[in-house]
Amino acid sequence: MGKSSLLNALAGHAALARTSKEPGRTQQLNFFALGPDAAGHRLVLVDMPGYGFARVSRSLLKQWSALIRQYLRGRSALARVLVLIDARHGPKPLDRELFALLDEAALSWQVVLTKCDQLPPAELRRRVAEVAAEAARHPAGHPHVRATSAQTGAGIAELRAALAGLATFG
Repeated sequence: MGKSSLLNALAGHAALARTSKEPGRTQQLNFFALGPDAAGHRLVLVDMPGYGFARVSRSLLKQWSALIRQYLRGRSALARVLVLIDARHGPKPLDRELFALLDEAALSWQVVLTKCDQLPPAELRRRVAEVAAEAARHPAGHPHVRATSAQTGAGIAELRAALAGLATFG
């Protein structure tokens, strides 16, 4: 379960974003407007193609990478970019490239570890600490790492609350 599964868990809607057992299902930018809530706050989540472990051609991965870069450049209105990383593996070179791109674009970003239910608690604590230390070395990186599991629901309510704090009026 990956990005789309997390988006569905955050929205509390099992089929908002299409999911698949195979990585690479999301192949374009998909926008999901959440709200406005009773106070008039609105949040738009963008599900973007994965740039890492997708079973697709190299040329398609390059196209996705270009799409992601094009979308992120000049998007100062973005409150925060969530960089989803599989907790079992930690950041990979492509994740680190994205960190640098986001720093360069001066876009606030935060790591959300997914599939945290698949790590023993001590290993998860170590992974969170390692990733938080790495994020803290980046000027646009948010030092608080969120640990989640779309499967068990762990960390979903906390992430949802944090995102609600970023919502805007309108």
